[in-house]
Amino acid sequence: MENTVNIYLYGKKYEVPASLTVMGAMEYAGYQLVRGCGCRNGFCGACATIYRIKGERELKVCLACQTKVENDMYIATLPFFPLVKQVYDIEKISPEEQIMMQLYPEIYACIGCNACTKACTQGLNVMQYIAYAQRGEYEKCAEASFDCVMCGVCSARCPAGISHPQVALLCRRLNGKYLAPKSRHLEDRVREIRNGDFEELLRGLMGKPLEEMKELYNNREIEK
Repeated sequence: MENTVNIYLYGKKYEVPASLTVMGAMEYAGYQLVRGCGCRNGFCGACATIYRIKGERELKVCLACQTKVENDMYIATLPFFPLVKQVYDIEKISPEEQIMMQLYPEIYACIGCNACTKACTQGLNVMQYIAYAQRGEYEKCAEASFDCVMCGVCSARCPAGISHPQVALLCRRLNGKYLAPKSRHLEDRVREIRNGDFEELLRGLMGKPLEEMKELYNNREIEK
């Protein structure tokens, strides 16, 4: 049998293969994951988990699908955390500083404790991107928060009750809608697709055998 480690799931001890992720170990132990799992690839943020190694004080956070088990790991998955999601029409708001005061005024109550950054499962500087949002620097906030998977662990640790992922999402939407440079090439291609310029080509491709499709893909001309 391969190497094993002892872990504790909700206080109960299990011996599991050391090669497993936390999510895999839970299923190995007999848990049926109906909630708290999604893409299983580190992108959806559904499997936010907290753990502590026996004998250590530090409380750690992770995504269960991406983190391998360790010996004497005490594990508890986080339930859904109710982030505050304000309703707005992106067509009717603008990237001005006061939009944050209107929609997410709690960001100005940040006390700078940095608990959000320490808790981030993606290793993002959460407190910094909230500071960008406070100052109306939405391009910087969008860039700094780009890898957020909206697991909500940062908000679970915030004494000011900030919904960091929703603030970041608003910044990325404002940036994409109003601030980021437009891609004329992309707009032209979308217009061509809507006009049906590629329908005949697509019908021809759909009728080809799989091997020929692979050959066409591997030898396609790639724009520089």
